[in-house]
Amino acid sequence: MGASASEIAAATPPARDRYVDLLRVVSLGTVIAGHWLMAAVSGDGIGNLLAIVPPLQVLTWALQVMPVFFFVGGFSHALSYRSLARKTDGPVYAVFLRARLQRLLRPTLVFVAVWTAGALAAQLLGAGGGRLSGAAFRLVTQPLWFIGIYLAMVAFTPPLLRLHERYGWAAFGALAGAAAAVDLLRFAGGVPYAEFLNFAFVWLAVHQLGFLRADGRIRRPGALAAAGLAGAIALVAYGPYPLSMVGMPGEKVSNMAPPTLALLAHGIWLVGAVELLRVPAAALLARPRVWHGVVAANGVAMTAFLWHLTAMLAVYAAQLALGIALPEPAAAAWWAQAPVRFLAAAALTCVLVGAFRRFEAPGVAGAPRPVSVPVPAGGSGPRAAAGITLCLFGVLGLSVTGLGGLLDGHSATLIALPVTAPAAIAMAIGGWLLVERSGTSRRVRLRG
Repeated sequence: MGASASEIAAATPPARDRYVDLLRVVSLGTVIAGHWLMAAVSGDGIGNLLAIVPPLQVLTWALQVMPVFFFVGGFSHALSYRSLARKTDGPVYAVFLRARLQRLLRPTLVFVAVWTAGALAAQLLGAGGGRLSGAAFRLVTQPLWFIGIYLAMVAFTPPLLRLHERYGWAAFGALAGAAAAVDLLRFAGGVPYAEFLNFAFVWLAVHQLGFLRADGRIRRPGALAAAGLAGAIALVAYGPYPLSMVGMPGEKVSNMAPPTLALLAHGIWLVGAVELLRVPAAALLARPRVWHGVVAANGVAMTAFLWHLTAMLAVYAAQLALGIALPEPAAAAWWAQAPVRFLAAAALTCVLVGAFRRFEAPGVAGAPRPVSVPVPAGGSGPRAAAGITLCLFGVLGLSVTGLGGLLDGHSATLIALPVTAPAAIAMAIGGWLLVERSGTSRRVRLRG
């Protein structure tokens, strides 16, 4: 059974790095707020506010905080893998993958199942072909790219952690250098498909910074932030990179899809900046009420991330159903309605979190603890590797296909290959089952 947030907060060991938990919550919360701000819904469909008002794109230098989440992921993965290595009887890779995927994939697959059922029902009833509904079925799965990339980070943690332990900053430098080389091949050499390599090199470099933090090797965060910011400014000012650190509709070059060296520089400056706030944040997190709030938010953060666009779309749908006109995005009336829409979307997100949080943290909060605990034993590494590969391609496939036209064979291109939503769902489920069956454990009876 699960423990309540109060129990977890009270049992937190003094040595725990609470700031990492805060960064995880704040980064996902910032992404959610950014998505609510950027979604510009009108009678013509769903657009992007930053494309409508280009000067606002500078806000992405503060709102694009996914690098912070991946940085925190690197820190957590290093600690988790090392802890499992000390406790596991046999090969640790399969056990590590299974442990990291359980909390991530269960709520994701539930989200996909609910929306797939809705998309099928809408298509069978003839209600899925409108501009708004069609855009909604595409939009809700787009954030799943983040989960697909995170799965790749989990998969690559063991080998990259070994490289970190041997080479330290040089391992990060090699990944950053590879990202720069890919951009040279892309922009100077015109090599087709080379750019897609930076989905790995850019994000794994940010992830590698988390390993360095886990070993206390980020000792000059101010210099790191300054170097990253200067690099990002120079690349955008003098290179082929756009101002926005998120993708814009119709743009020839995106800093996000695929990631670029400019986005890596942006990530470096963000990592340095958040590390500069580490000491003052620690004093704040020592307060019991603040820490309790962080613990509670961490327990539902992934659920909130998955369902926040659903909540926003429901607010717009309710507005249309009530006959309230949708003003032109960025018009004065649109901005006037924005605070109300935000509050309504936040309230509805809380409702959805209450309904689906059980899949992120199974068990009844506050219930008695079990009298036995699992002790991990080695599992099948190759099976786990195959499973997580299927998972990440399935989730990434869903992020590009959306859930519209499920019965029409609608497909989209993932890197160079066409993929349909049903195939992507099958890959994700099949991969998860492979990982689940690759890791084993035995239970040991506790005394008392």
